[in-house]
Amino acid sequence: MFPVPLPERRDLTPEEVAAITRILGDDSVVVAKDDLQPYAHDWTEDFVLYPALAARPRSTAEVARLVAYCNERRIPVTPQGGRTCLTGGAIPLAGGVALSLERMNRILEIDASNLVAIVEPGVITQTLHEAVEELGLYYPPDPASRGSCTLGGNLAENAGGPHSAKYGVTGKWVLGLEAVMADGSVMTTGGKTRKDVAGYDLTALLVGSEGTLAVITKAWLRLIPKPKVSATLLAPFPTLESAARCVAEIHRQGLVPSACEFVDKPCVDVSSKRKGVAVPFPDAEARLLFDFDGAEDAEVERDLVRAGEIATACGALEVLLATDEARRRVLWDVRRGIGEAVRDLGPSAELDLGVPRTEFVPLVSALRRIAGEWGFGAVAFGHAADGNLHVHLYREGGGSVDAGRFAEAIAAIYAETARLGGTVAAEHGVGFTSREHLHLCRPPAYRAALLAIKRALDPNGILNPGKVLTS
Repeated sequence: MFPVPLPERRDLTPEEVAAITRILGDDSVVVAKDDLQPYAHDWTEDFVLYPALAARPRSTAEVARLVAYCNERRIPVTPQGGRTCLTGGAIPLAGGVALSLERMNRILEIDASNLVAIVEPGVITQTLHEAVEELGLYYPPDPASRGSCTLGGNLAENAGGPHSAKYGVTGKWVLGLEAVMADGSVMTTGGKTRKDVAGYDLTALLVGSEGTLAVITKAWLRLIPKPKVSATLLAPFPTLESAARCVAEIHRQGLVPSACEFVDKPCVDVSSKRKGVAVPFPDAEARLLFDFDGAEDAEVERDLVRAGEIATACGALEVLLATDEARRRVLWDVRRGIGEAVRDLGPSAELDLGVPRTEFVPLVSALRRIAGEWGFGAVAFGHAADGNLHVHLYREGGGSVDAGRFAEAIAAIYAETARLGGTVAAEHGVGFTSREHLHLCRPPAYRAALLAIKRALDPNGILNPGKVLTS
């Protein structure tokens, strides 16, 4: 059962299927139901809705012709990347065409002189990481699914990741986009120029628009020299409060970790069990995982020592350091495995919340209280430096879930997040799972502006209908 009203489903006539096949070619169109299964879902819980057709273009020109035809015929178009979205952004709620950009997967250029990469949307994020690192360069955005998510999806969701603590989310690294608009026209918003304020910032408008305003077909991404030195520090704490105090003190004293991750005990338990590894201090109520990077050994060592001292002063049970890559991977392994491991707990919903750092512990405490009141379990982990908390609400012991009770508990957590000055979508986008709660953190005038932009750029409402907006 879907948690929101669905748009009217649009199927395709044989004539429309034939027309799209002429535009793209036989091998770029999928219509058999068994073959459509991958295009019917993303990573959002167990929601599945089949498109009438999946299209797999190879070029911007093909995307433009396809979208123009769909606009003329009022056929819904759902852009898809790696389909790793956690808020339903890639699910074709209205049927129609699932527009998969998986074949547009080329790194077109890595310009080391201008520190720019030009990429197509289907490039796997980790593929770009590895390609630029071979040249001594660095592209910082690193969602947890970086081995399977695509850059186009990252752009659509304005994705973050652990290293947003220092480097910011995807939008900070975008110099320009090529995009196909709803009428099939092609627009370019920038390029290699690093400073350009000519006109409205349409690059920023499209980044994070979740495929509702345009289909991104190319991106100019900013790079930096790869930091020469990186190290990791792990600190387990006896209480949530002592961990939160450490995060606040680290930043108050001017340290800038490249990552600052929070993991609660239930998350560690389920992830370490799934991986079959033991963790130090298994009874610790919370853990912080810090990365520090820089140009010199002395710089990173200084920050590590100071961070260790602060953690100890805040009550850390121990401070574990790792400076070699193999040991760092061991410390990160349990953290990166949480997203998949929590699914072992049973039917669940993931909430992507953000609050001011000072409200991090009140939010964790509140979600545990609310979950208990409704008879659910809750685990929490996230990016402490950003106040970004990922929450999995689940039915303890498995079994069927009362959808109404689930929805009520989720609504209560969202309401508490808003009361603490937070947001219902920190880095995963709104999609359809959070759209009914957008009003909690965005006033009427803001939502009216969103709707006006949508109607101006997509007057027929064909692009990713049912996402972000309720009307």
